[in-house]
Formats: sequence, structure tokens, C-alpha cells
Amino acid sequence: MTHLVTTKQELRQRIRDTNGSIGLVMTMGALHAGHRRLIDAARAHSDTVVVSIYVNPLQFAPGEDFDAYPRQLEKDMEILGDVDIVFAPSDDEMYENEPLVRIDPGQVATRFEGATRPTHFAGVLQVVAKVFNLVRPDVAYFGQKDAQQLALITTMVRDLDMGIDIVGVPIVRDSDGLALSSRNTYLSPEERTTALALVQALTAAREAARGGLPPAETERLLGETLAGTTGVDVDYATIVSPETFQGVSSNARTGLAIVAARVGATRLIDNMEVSFG
Repeated sequence: MTHLVTTKQELRQRIRDTNGSIGLVMTMGALHAGHRRLIDAARAHSDTVVVSIYVNPLQFAPGEDFDAYPRQLEKDMEILGDVDIVFAPSDDEMYENEPLVRIDPGQVATRFEGATRPTHFAGVLQVVAKVFNLVRPDVAYFGQKDAQQLALITTMVRDLDMGIDIVGVPIVRDSDGLALSSRNTYLSPEERTTALALVQALTAAREAARGGLPPAETERLLGETLAGTTGVDVDYATIVSPETFQGVSSNARTGLAIVAARVGATRLIDNMEVSFG
């Protein structure tokens, strides 16, 4: 039986009533098959599965899509299936007051997504830390699609000795290859076709690296392939270490190809592991 709770007090009580290991999946709702993959991973390895559904205002800057972000709790509840506890708080419940103590996400948060959205990762880590403290999970599951977020959460847990295992779950793609995202609903049919350039550029880079192209040349190919697509406004296209988000060396054996671009008014991100030689 799934228990829907909307207050921190209710959540703590439900957590106290559990036995065994707890697996946590944090979401902003508008659930899709990618979220379901996270939940399935938690279900396979946890006695109790907790899912949070909350559109966190702290990770949106003015002018971003906070107000437009899809909120569909009733529909989400149908997708959740065998989840034990769903935590869906209001803004007033999650943030009773303006937070005075803030988490500094460090230098990794100033690059790529952090350069485009300077306050984003501080807001992400703030809400993740709060939910971790409320749920006290043994394991928390996050999608590898948000690779920089995953790296920062892993670092926070390590640096602050939170004692939680962080598991990255592989990207789920639609039949055409597009990485599943709640923001895909913003795309028109024509824009969706254009958006396939992201995964096509990543795939081209992965295959070129596998065929022996060195890191710098592979990165150049990635950028040129994506930049050559009409209707795609590239933010970044590069290859980094998935742990540090620094560039890879010339003798690197592996890396993470990451891209971000606007298609119409919608900003999309994607990534793919690459192996050289």
C-alpha cells in the first residue's frame, strides 16, 4: 500500500514505522519511464521505497520555468506502483522560513550547468540535504542524465559524512534515442526531431573515440557535429571526467561526453560515456 504524506511530521512518523533498508528516489514529478527505472532499482534493493515529489523553487532562477513546470500529482501516483511512501510537500511545508544556513556546492558547481544557472546547484543540494535528513535513507538513486548533479550529490555525501550510498542509474531513452526528460513535453513535433541532434552528436563522438580518435579530436567532432545542426543553439559540448567535471587528459582512457543546447525555447541536456582506443 502506498502512503501519500504531505508534511514532514507525517513523513517522520511513516519512516519510524518502517523496518529494514530504505531506498530513496527524489523527483520533481511529471514522472516518466526514466523515473520508473529509478524506482525499480530502489525496489530491487530496498525493503522500503520512498519517493519525493517536489518542484523545488530554490533551484530555479528568475525567468526560468518554475511556474510552468508540470505538476500532476494524481497522474504521478498512478505511475508509482509499489512505492511505500510518497512525500509531496507544499513550498510552505518544505521551507517554513527563508533558509539561513545554505550549502555551498563548491567549484564543480560553477562549470557547465552551473555557469548557465549560477544558483541552480546550491538549490539542488539544499533540498537534497533536507530530504536526506528527513528520510535517512540507506541508498538514494539518481539518474545519470543529470550527470553534474549526480557528481555534486556524491561529493556532498562524501564530504559531509552523510553515510548514504548514492547510486547512479543509466539514462533511459525513447525509441528514437532522445533522453527522457519532463521538459520534452515542451517540444513541438518538429523541435523533437531537431533535438535528436544531441544524441546523434554524442553517438558520433562515442564511436569515433572507440575507433581511436584521441580526446581533443573527439571533443572537436562532438562540438562541430552539434553546432552544424540548424535549430540547435549550443551551450556546451565537451568531454570531462564524470567525477570532477574537469577536462580529460590526452592519454585518458575514458570520459563523459556532455552537451547542452536550446531547441526552440527548451533547454536540453544529455551525456554519454566514451572510451578511447
